[in-house]
Amino acid sequence: MEYKVKYEQWLNSPIIDEKTKEELKSIASDENEIEDRFYKDLEFGTGGLRGIIGAGSNRVNIYTVGKATQGLANYIVKHGKEAMDRGVAIAYDSRRMSAEFAERVALIFCGNGIKAYLHSELQPVPVLSFSVRELGTIAGVTITASHNPPQYNGYKVYWEDGAQVGLDRANEIIGEINAVKNFEEIKVMPKEQALEKGLLTIIGEEVLSKYVDRVVGLSLNPELVKEMGDKMNIIYTPLHGSGNKLVRRVLDRIGFKNVKVVPEQELPDPNFSTVEYPNPEERRVFELAIGMAREDGNNTDIILGTDPDCDRVGVVVKNAAGEYVVLTGNQVGALLTNYILGTLKEKNRLPENGTVIKTIVTSKMGEKIAKSYGVEVMDTLTGFKFIGEKMGQFEKTGSHTYLFGYEESYGYLAGDFVRDKDGVSSAMLICEMAAYYKSKGMSLYEGLVELWEKYGYFHEELKFVEAKGKEGMEQITLLIDELRNNPPKELAGVKVAVIDDYKESKSYNLVDNSISTIDLPVSDVLRYTMEDESWFAIRPSGTEPKVKLYFSVVGQSVEDAQSTMDKLMKAVGHRIQG
Repeated sequence: MEYKVKYEQWLNSPIIDEKTKEELKSIASDENEIEDRFYKDLEFGTGGLRGIIGAGSNRVNIYTVGKATQGLANYIVKHGKEAMDRGVAIAYDSRRMSAEFAERVALIFCGNGIKAYLHSELQPVPVLSFSVRELGTIAGVTITASHNPPQYNGYKVYWEDGAQVGLDRANEIIGEINAVKNFEEIKVMPKEQALEKGLLTIIGEEVLSKYVDRVVGLSLNPELVKEMGDKMNIIYTPLHGSGNKLVRRVLDRIGFKNVKVVPEQELPDPNFSTVEYPNPEERRVFELAIGMAREDGNNTDIILGTDPDCDRVGVVVKNAAGEYVVLTGNQVGALLTNYILGTLKEKNRLPENGTVIKTIVTSKMGEKIAKSYGVEVMDTLTGFKFIGEKMGQFEKTGSHTYLFGYEESYGYLAGDFVRDKDGVSSAMLICEMAAYYKSKGMSLYEGLVELWEKYGYFHEELKFVEAKGKEGMEQITLLIDELRNNPPKELAGVKVAVIDDYKESKSYNLVDNSISTIDLPVSDVLRYTMEDESWFAIRPSGTEPKVKLYFSVVGQSVEDAQSTMDKLMKAVGHRIQG
């Protein structure tokens, strides 16, 4: 039982601190807990680390974070003195231990002779991406677990372009991390010494001001905002996270003066005590905000919520029946695509080589809208780093002009000075878009209905099957392999037309029996498109112990789309469970 050996090694190690050992001693009689904490090392995947905070090799703690940082430091050292002098930018969010982990990361870089630029307080993910580009660092690290439950934390790595590291570089970094065999190899410099030597720099207002200037510069209709700013009633919740200061600052700067913040969710809180999950995809996190809107006489035009690291935005509006509904990421993405491209066209600023980028599990509604403006749409794998990667390619070749990128999971990005999804700039543009529709006597929901009438009633759903621990991960693998080896030929009475297997990089057309190559990196994703344009996709989550199921249909009305969706989801459920 190797996990027991590792458990004893931690208990007896002179490197492990007494507080950590006390935590480990407290689980001495719980065999299952010992196994879960030590049956493997917490994996540094292509997106970084993410896991439950606690003692053990399969947990997030100063030792596993330290090992990852030492491996990254070794990788940077191999790039030479110039890379070491450029240094690493570091940020963190409101999660438990985030500030402590961030400082530890900085001091390990300093211990390896690498300059570290550490933000003085919690900051959104897009600020870290901007900092990397603005300061010219070789890399960046942010400590966050996004919208995961409170017991989680994580570690994301960025490269010099401000995007998360690509697959090849991530694999090289993983190799360096795996080469760190014991915690004795981790070099940590005392903070005072790091400051004295000039290896540690605290990032302050100067970088933030430049970021805010660039965000405000993304406004497409500043005159409209000046006209409508006082007429817009906005409620915002940072969900106890890092968005509070910057989202409010940007909205105020651009001219939105009637912005109310949910007081119970305003300040950083690592326990996220008013919500079960701090996830702006969930209606439940908006209950307090919706209550405020009702108390205000239902005069609120829009409710916004950002997740703890403020890279994603949820939007709540009233529908035709006067009910508060959370718009999906697909719906907001389609609305923003139409608003951005429509405004650029109106102002004669739409470039001939303009491009919108979305992910393979994102609705095709935005694609239809973009194509109606003559704008090309490109697909990437799930994960915003792939969108950032495309942006980098455009920058080098000049082949395309990046206009907008988004993914169904509430991540959007306009502008190219950040290379990850940006909840701050997206919140601003969403409010501006709502003001645009209000100037036309329409709500944001009515704007969505207008798009449905023109392009089809697209409807999407996301479901997941949770799997815990070692056995759960094995069940996920078996489920996807079974679907791959025995694919459905029809679902809900509709024939499957195309099977896209992103692990095999093959697209199988069942109508004409042709096979084509998918020109994307290998990923364990399957997508089945039916003859009526509906589709569903399945993939294991890269950050959580669950398998995700994506569904999309197009109907003639809201009711028709919902009916079609119900049939598809029922058929897929039978197929998976049967």
